[in-house]
Amino acid sequence: MPKAKAPTFPDPDHDHAPCRTEALDKAERLCRTTGKKLTNIRRRVLETVWESHRPIGAYDILAKLNQDGGRTAPIIIYRALEFLMDNGLVHRLASLNAFIGCSHPEHDHAAGFLICKECGSTVEIESKKLNDALASSVAARGFAVDTQVVELRGLCPHCNRQRAYAQ
Repeated sequence: MPKAKAPTFPDPDHDHAPCRTEALDKAERLCRTTGKKLTNIRRRVLETVWESHRPIGAYDILAKLNQDGGRTAPIIIYRALEFLMDNGLVHRLASLNAFIGCSHPEHDHAAGFLICKECGSTVEIESKKLNDALASSVAARGFAVDTQVVELRGLCPHCNRQRAYAQ
């Protein structure tokens, strides 16, 4: 089996439409398989989350959905986000109080993220070694983990290059 290609930060002029389409297709398949409903509002929230590779807050999602005169209430957004999180379609980044689409919702996994502190671009990573090390450390302490999200902040390759050119 070939090794999966490591995710990379998208170019600043990256077209997000294919990413959004792929995420929605995966969500529809997952919901069909599990018998869950991807309602219109859940779909619209997921679409909004996938408009970029930057985390987005719940109130920013609300503003986007209501920009054409809509009257969606905050509780509706939070319920949709809860459904999407419970079904592995989005992750919550606690440090930013924001949400990001899951790159691979088709399998259960611990989430890890590289977050650019300059442009906000975020990439989901998977590391079996990191997950195993955390699981071992947690088990040794008898701790029961509810949610595991590792957030690493720094500079993406694009911002790192820009900073190097400026010096």
